[in-house]
Amino acid sequence: MQQYISQLNEAQREPVLQKEGPMIIIAGAGSGKTRVLTIRIAYLMQQGIDAFNILSLTFTNKAAREMKKRISDIVGSGEAKNLWMGTFHSVFAKILRSEAALLGYPSNFTIYDSQDSLRAISGIIKEMQLDRDVYKPKQVLGRISNFKNNLITVKAYFKDKELQEADAMSKKPRMGEIYEKYVEKCFKSGAMDFDDLLLKTNELLTRYPEVLSKYQNRFRYIMVDEYQDTNHSQYLIVRALSDKFQNICVVGDDAQSIYAFRGANINNILNFQKDYEGVKTFKLEQNYRSTRNIVEAANTIIDKNKIKLDKIVWTANEFGPKIKVHRSMTDAEEGRFVASTIFEQKMQNQLTNGQFAILYRTNAQSRAMEDALRKRDIPYRIYGGLSFYQRKEIKDVLCYLRLVINPKDEEALMRVINYPTRGIGDTTLEKLVVAANHYKRSIFEIMQNIDKIDLKLNAGTKQKLKDFVLMILSFQAIDQNHDAFYVTEHVAKKTGLIQELKKDATPEGMAKIQNIEELLNGLKDFIEGQKEIDGARGALAEFMEDVALATDLDKDTNDENRVALMTIHLAKGLEFPHVFVVGMEEDLFPSAMSMSTRSELEEERRLFYVALTRAEHQAYLTYSQSRYRWGKLTDSEPSRFIEEIDGQFLEYLTPAESNYRYNPLIDKDIFGDVDKSKMRLSKPSSGIPPKKMAPKDPKLEPSVRKLKPLAANAPSGPNLFDNNLAMGNIVLHERFGKGQIISIEGVGADKKAEIKFEVGGIKKLLLRFAKLDVIG
Repeated sequence: MQQYISQLNEAQREPVLQKEGPMIIIAGAGSGKTRVLTIRIAYLMQQGIDAFNILSLTFTNKAAREMKKRISDIVGSGEAKNLWMGTFHSVFAKILRSEAALLGYPSNFTIYDSQDSLRAISGIIKEMQLDRDVYKPKQVLGRISNFKNNLITVKAYFKDKELQEADAMSKKPRMGEIYEKYVEKCFKSGAMDFDDLLLKTNELLTRYPEVLSKYQNRFRYIMVDEYQDTNHSQYLIVRALSDKFQNICVVGDDAQSIYAFRGANINNILNFQKDYEGVKTFKLEQNYRSTRNIVEAANTIIDKNKIKLDKIVWTANEFGPKIKVHRSMTDAEEGRFVASTIFEQKMQNQLTNGQFAILYRTNAQSRAMEDALRKRDIPYRIYGGLSFYQRKEIKDVLCYLRLVINPKDEEALMRVINYPTRGIGDTTLEKLVVAANHYKRSIFEIMQNIDKIDLKLNAGTKQKLKDFVLMILSFQAIDQNHDAFYVTEHVAKKTGLIQELKKDATPEGMAKIQNIEELLNGLKDFIEGQKEIDGARGALAEFMEDVALATDLDKDTNDENRVALMTIHLAKGLEFPHVFVVGMEEDLFPSAMSMSTRSELEEERRLFYVALTRAEHQAYLTYSQSRYRWGKLTDSEPSRFIEEIDGQFLEYLTPAESNYRYNPLIDKDIFGDVDKSKMRLSKPSSGIPPKKMAPKDPKLEPSVRKLKPLAANAPSGPNLFDNNLAMGNIVLHERFGKGQIISIEGVGADKKAEIKFEVGGIKKLLLRFAKLDVIG
């Protein structure tokens, strides 16, 4: 045991050796808190504390498994198995199963997941004949979850007039009835949802003092990791269990409290010293993860928060490179910068893909990053979510688009024919499938000839099928004369997909809307890029071919050597040598939805602190001057968080913007243009006429007559050096990657190159637009 303790620094050693009493370990980012926790538990066991008397609560099963493994390595797996270690929900479910009879539940009660709960709520709303557009099941479930996490039972709800009035004001006066029926339904089914595991534990410990005493005596030593993330219900359980012996050790960092939207209460850690007498405070302030430049830059950020615990995080690591800040014109260009930088760093420094992470505020931002990485053939992995093109709402749109290209695509048709709901049920689909097999025709063709085939369908159903066929045919007609953006926007609206998604006002529902918006943004960028391809017009078929290639490259090969893409919330607890924090723009990060109060803004700042401190060696902050929002290019401004970092820690790869922000309140175009040709010198107020201007010196005048006019066919695009290109050259293109020039034709603005790319085959590019780098 002594060898493990000797590996700790003095600040880490002190809390490990503190055996009794309440204590708080304020652990800065990268300070080795997991090591301290595990060695402390092992030390308690070596000091004669029975493993059965130790309770260790974590927030993830992964963290619990990692800690138990480390403890097993120190004290042996036999004793480590006796520890009560796990997440709040797993530990309290175990207690509830032992004591379930006291609450009227069977010991083998079912635990409902979110889908089970949602179906139950939906059934109740239907039974009560309520309007689903007002009582949206997900919103109702979220409201009930919030009640439970704040210990607002059904009884407490009906005693609270303010809550009832708030629901009535939001046009949901029967929320209490739904809550009551849901609780009754779960009870009759012998089921608890995730929130019940905490609520019922509180009920158990409050109603039955003998049960509370039993578990107080069992859990004489309690440790809680990530204490800043506890909600009110978890806080009360911990207070109750630790009240007798008060041997409680909480570990956390107020600067990393980023889960208020889940009910986490930062006051739990801020007020810990007021909850217990004689609290000993330990601070882990040495960061072992990051360079000094990153650590000190992060300190300048978090110092801007007013609500915080005092600590100064420092490191003995090397100073390291400065944080690099890059400005792009568009989000697509931002993606290309990130991909190019990763490509160059890998080549120059022999790095692997797994050493890079791209962090963003919202999931929708992954699209531009994915597209850029694919073009560079850099493998990546989306964490905490599907690849952009694999998300349900995106696949729904793409299936409609597949039908526009090829109505015989039966997989696409079966997915969307009744989504959004249009009254075409499973029985009708079964009849269509049977007929298609019998006549050896596609389902779409059967639908086109529905009046000629006797399928025993009523007139109403036949009309619905005809309407669907007519809708797809109308999309095909539009596709003949418009680009992919116009067609996709039209399809998303006319099918009712966007209206359907708008019914869900939860954060998840809003994220789906943002993803559709991001698809349209990608289409705008795609069409712009198609201009440089000879004969291309940005048509839907061209885009669908591009997407098909994207999904093929995105297959999971179980190769861990991939660039990590994730939201900042998911990155907490992780670390990477090189980190890109993208989308550093006002209203995106900090989010426009999280700036209405100081506490919200401070949580956004803590989120940025978490993002920055994920980096071990190099951090990049990137932003774009414009972003597509619903297909319209809108101006963006750099995030205030960049300005809040002390300039000595930053290196601007592009010139820094001015330190002021100016958002015009009116459109400058309403004033028209200034016609300078009509401007005249006004007479001086003294009445003295102005002096005569000196005659012009012809030697100083430019010889305009000698200037030759530009040739009509002169290159006008950005690539003015296409004369350097020759057959056989190896070139690198931002979108298509590496390729070889196999022919060049034309002159001036019409000059074209036929290039065989490694991915995507042969393409003919207009050199006045093509962005090519000669690499061989």
